[in-house]
Amino acid sequence: MFSSLGAGVGMSVGSTTGTMPLLALQGVSKQFGSAQGWLERGAARLGWLPPAGSVQAVDQVDLAIMPGEVVGLVGESGCGKSTLGRIAVGLTPPSAGERRWCGEAIDRLPASERRRLQLGIQMIFQDPYASLNPRLTVGELIAEAPRVHGLIGRREQGEFVARSLQGVGLDATMASRYPHQFSGGQRARIGIARALAVRPAFLVCDEAVAALDVSVQAQVLNLFADLREQLGLTYLFISHDLAVVRHLADRVAVMYLGRVVEMARVGELFGRPAHPYTQALLAEAPTLKVGKRQFIPIQGELPSPLAPPSGCHFHPRCPHAMPVCSKQAPALREVAPGHDSACHLTSG
Repeated sequence: MFSSLGAGVGMSVGSTTGTMPLLALQGVSKQFGSAQGWLERGAARLGWLPPAGSVQAVDQVDLAIMPGEVVGLVGESGCGKSTLGRIAVGLTPPSAGERRWCGEAIDRLPASERRRLQLGIQMIFQDPYASLNPRLTVGELIAEAPRVHGLIGRREQGEFVARSLQGVGLDATMASRYPHQFSGGQRARIGIARALAVRPAFLVCDEAVAALDVSVQAQVLNLFADLREQLGLTYLFISHDLAVVRHLADRVAVMYLGRVVEMARVGELFGRPAHPYTQALLAEAPTLKVGKRQFIPIQGELPSPLAPPSGCHFHPRCPHAMPVCSKQAPALREVAPGHDSACHLTSG
């Protein structure tokens, strides 16, 4: 299967130890704004036009992922999870901060070294059909990147594609088919095979099972677990489904309006959540426990990222808000061994 491919491209750059993160995001921020010409900028300075609006999608995030670890990233829609994942994989450049691979600043490396290193970080998208070229067969889709980067030759392409398809549970005879001839679950497997074709060490999975039926979700999640064990892969697994993250992840980071508000091991976070936002998310997660439950939604609506609240972004919706919450943003601090929370309630 995939064991012969290995996860060698990314792991060959630098040395990884038990104490050095494979991928680290340090002070990463991302701001999106509308482009203005010189005439609009001049009119805005004179007060004739309002200043251009901007969205702070990611705000000063620090995240370190160790080799072989699965980190789950959860939060409401619009909190910046996907943007952070695209920054991690290099598809979206950060407005501030930097990415580090095995301790090296990726964007400071020479272009040739950076391109080689980037092969070690790949992404699996939420909608595999939208990410697959409908004009290419599955075999061409899987073989294109490794052939361009010189990992395989044309003579090896057929055997390579067959092994790749078999490694994700698909028949090798499907290589001549086109993406529209597959089901959603099969296309998800094709997306995984294509990402693994360049032998990465790190995968960013952006809602990779969100569009699948529950039974197919279980199969794909088990495939992720098997591939992690076979190839020693490291995952950043982005999802809004807490049950999926609890099943697959080692650690969980909770995002709210562009900031990480809590981070802990799975058992610690699900057993003893420290941040009010995390507590609210877990309180309304589906459960198999029998008994009546009263639905108590989080107060208010998610604020607009065009005008986020001052201080702690969650304070307008927090049942424990204090005067300091609207004035000062709490730092992400350790509240227990391996458990970080950004809340004034726990800062003391």
